[in-house]
Amino acid sequence: MMISVQVLDGTYGQSAAGIQARLERFAGDGWTAVADAETGSTGCIEDSASWPLMRGLYRIVLDSDRYFAGLGVDAACPAVVVIFKMRDELDSCQVRVTLSPHSYSAYLGAMDIQPLNSG
Repeated sequence: MMISVQVLDGTYGQSAAGIQARLERFAGDGWTAVADAETGSTGCIEDSASWPLMRGLYRIVLDSDRYFAGLGVDAACPAVVVIFKMRDELDSCQVRVTLSPHSYSAYLGAMDIQPLNSG
């Protein structure tokens, strides 16, 4: 299982670099942190492919408030939360979020990963 995460800034039409992100997994009685990261210059979380995932319910929490404050803008949504389910060991998904100070949109899709042929 693996996940790819990218955040875009819809106001300025660019990658959203420097956004703090936290991956959490639901564990029966609440959410447990799995990994913390920050988006790079392309808006991607470079090490997200190495996050330890298993079947279950997850969420990514993005600190949009801190990001927009750094740009001198007051954001209406202090955090963006994307909740998704990893169904089986073959799941690989991509999360794309486009932010603006007063709205956001999220896309969750499957990644097309082809198995390597040995031979």
